[in-house]
Amino acid sequence: MAVREVLRHPHPLLTRVAEPADPETAARVAADLLDTMRAFPRCVGVAAPQIGEPVRVAVVDCSQHPKATEHHGELVLVDPVIVARSGGEVGREGCLSIPELTANVRRATAVTVEAAGLRIDAVGFEARALQHEIDHLDGLLFLDRVESLESDVFERRR
Repeated sequence: MAVREVLRHPHPLLTRVAEPADPETAARVAADLLDTMRAFPRCVGVAAPQIGEPVRVAVVDCSQHPKATEHHGELVLVDPVIVARSGGEVGREGCLSIPELTANVRRATAVTVEAAGLRIDAVGFEARALQHEIDHLDGLLFLDRVESLESDVFERRR
């Protein structure tokens, strides 16, 4: 278990579709993801490609974020898939891999995610975080989801 370096855009691994994870790799990577997520204040998730591991593992924990009115606590997602989504709203997102920017991104307001051993029905902020991390596993960054790079992307306030 270790806090790992987070890859920054435009690293090519961030745009590659991740591969399924075998149990041993999933356990090792999940432990490092949890340590890495906890090392960044206000971070609510991180995906394996962000730490240089091209496997389908991500972690999410919205329990301490003020926008998360409902949450499932700390989640370790191995081979997650969104099987249902509904609603939609635009919300501001940021990312450890693009720390200097935030953007307005349209996401579903409710999702059902299936992962190894889990089925999660999430709403609101947690649904947004899950979609963001699963996008990383599919080689997508939040900038790929903005409607306008000119009007929907902002320098992060420090």
